[in-house]
Amino acid sequence: MVGRVVDPDELLSALDPEQRAVATALQGPLVVLAGAGTGKTRAITHRIAYGVATGTYNPSQVLAVTFTTRAAGEMRHRLRELGASRVQARTFHSAALAQARYFWPRVNGGELPSVLDNKMSLVAEAAGRQRIRVDTPLLRDLVSEISWAKVCNLVPEQYAVRAEALGRKVGSLDVATAAKVFGAYEGLKRDRERIDFEDILLCAASVLADQPEVAAEFRRTYRWFVVDEYQDVSPLQQALLDLWRGDRSDICVVGDPAQTIHTFAGARSDFLTGFTRRHPDATEVRLVRDYRSTPQVVAAANTVMTKYEAVTLQAQQPSGPDVAFSDNADEASEARSVAAWLTQLNARGVDWRDMAILFRVNSQSPAYEAALADRDIPYLVRGAERFYDRPEVRQAMLLIRADARTDPQAPAAERVRALLGGVGWTAQAPNSAGAVRERWESLAALVQVVDDLVAADPGTTMETVAVELGNRAEAQHVPTADGVTLATLHSAKGLEWDAVAVVGVQEGTLPFVLANSDAEVAEERRLLYVGITRARTHLHVSWSRSRNGGSRRQPSRFLDGLRPVDRSAAGADAPQARTRRRRSAQSEKCRTCGEGLHSAAERKIGRHADCPSDYDEALLESLKEWRRRTAAEAKMPAYVIFTDATLVALAESTPRDERELLRIHGLGRVKVDKYGEDVLAIIAAGGGSGPGPEETQESVV
Repeated sequence: MVGRVVDPDELLSALDPEQRAVATALQGPLVVLAGAGTGKTRAITHRIAYGVATGTYNPSQVLAVTFTTRAAGEMRHRLRELGASRVQARTFHSAALAQARYFWPRVNGGELPSVLDNKMSLVAEAAGRQRIRVDTPLLRDLVSEISWAKVCNLVPEQYAVRAEALGRKVGSLDVATAAKVFGAYEGLKRDRERIDFEDILLCAASVLADQPEVAAEFRRTYRWFVVDEYQDVSPLQQALLDLWRGDRSDICVVGDPAQTIHTFAGARSDFLTGFTRRHPDATEVRLVRDYRSTPQVVAAANTVMTKYEAVTLQAQQPSGPDVAFSDNADEASEARSVAAWLTQLNARGVDWRDMAILFRVNSQSPAYEAALADRDIPYLVRGAERFYDRPEVRQAMLLIRADARTDPQAPAAERVRALLGGVGWTAQAPNSAGAVRERWESLAALVQVVDDLVAADPGTTMETVAVELGNRAEAQHVPTADGVTLATLHSAKGLEWDAVAVVGVQEGTLPFVLANSDAEVAEERRLLYVGITRARTHLHVSWSRSRNGGSRRQPSRFLDGLRPVDRSAAGADAPQARTRRRRSAQSEKCRTCGEGLHSAAERKIGRHADCPSDYDEALLESLKEWRRRTAAEAKMPAYVIFTDATLVALAESTPRDERELLRIHGLGRVKVDKYGEDVLAIIAAGGGSGPGPEETQESVV
């Protein structure tokens, strides 16, 4: 509660011994090495609150910084609950921007230049002025490289030498050419009086470095500093932090070396691991009690990081199920195995929203989307864009706030559905993927928030919803629709679920094929550690021996000592895996030309896409009409029943019984039990049910 008087002893009573050691170390430099799930945010917020409650800290002179708006919002929320609402908790960039906007007019006689929304167009123009042709992938590489150079505090003249020494690559360009684009980009920004995201930090640093009186004023305003996720700090952020602090030693940093996964963007974990060398009088505390995960999950995480710089976690939760391992013939088989595992968990009471599938790169997602759709499992794909910055979310929030002002006491349940129905929300997920699906997922997540509020209080009003959504937006508390989350390992950091499937854990994917140096491979290992430690209770680790029946691949070296080595798959998955491999082998030849098949879509229909088809068109139309009626009755998208590729496979192979149905690539026991009798009847009738209305276009997977 804001403004309440807090008993310092009460604050300490809620902490374990190591967390209490953090909370009571109020003076001098402090470094906290905090393993995954060990309560680091709890420890540092209680430390701040304890300092305020004992009178050691003036709350308005404390600045706590972190790296994401969500983390900063969570910190502010906790500090309010602990009676320390006047403490500033912000991201590095938010704090720097506020500082630069305040001091810039005094130093430079004008307003701080406006911030670019996106570098892409200006970098493209800079490349064009250097007569360098760039496509979209190369343009993205250039944008990323310029960002890396700037957070490493390098100007264009320094960049080429440093990048060459580190062996950095920028698509097809050499670093000297990239340096020319970098210089041209900086020139265009100056000409147009604009700054970019990294310039925010540079501008804040420059006013402190160049103006001693400004630095003195800032240091009078803020005396105590706390830095969360310190393993992700860049050289530029460290330089700004040093300028903020001056010669004072009142700084607390907290981080986990084992979760350093952003060095490609300039993060330097050696600022964390070398803290006690730079501050010989520093206190070091290690948080090792893992309150998130079962002993089985914790043991897997510890095994992955054995002999590497990380704390050894100690599980505090009760024992849970063993980690599940799955060795698969190809990616399609792996996706089906994961979907089956999630289905079993849901049948045992685990909500879809408490499950996640984590992969190394976004291109792995479609196989899992298809496997989930085949089993009628709802899902959402988590992107890099911040939820509350999405256009559809901003539009929805405006509509809800406006409606709440008009009729604040209106019941929220149906009112919100009506409002969002006007901007793209529907009761069922759309058939298509891409932007349409992403927009629906955003709106569905907001509807789910309202459903949860109404479930807790049936009298929930529009005013209550508007206030709650505003608070969540401030804290970057991202709502989750009732579906399995699909996300990259990078974007999953900071999140957790009851059940997590870490997929594609094979050589060439994890570690990624472009990870060549020891440092790059070590970072890939840390990515796996991050993925494992997202799981609270259920963990599934899988890999595939080939991609679409191509060259053989080996399980990741990171699984040495962790995965079962005396069998191809663990537990009950083994017979299923053998069945999948036999089925895949039978489908690898095109039934038209006899040559090998290379993609999941080709294996599903049993021929190459450009080889002649031999299906009965009337039968295919009958199957489509049956699918349309079935989907309408079930109020679900048609592709969830069967994809177009599956219907083509049925029309071409004309199975006569259940056994032959199960031979079709992509058809599992669940689908056959549910729809097999109807499908066999249509095939036996030879397409006699006739064509249906015009079908909507669907993706063939």
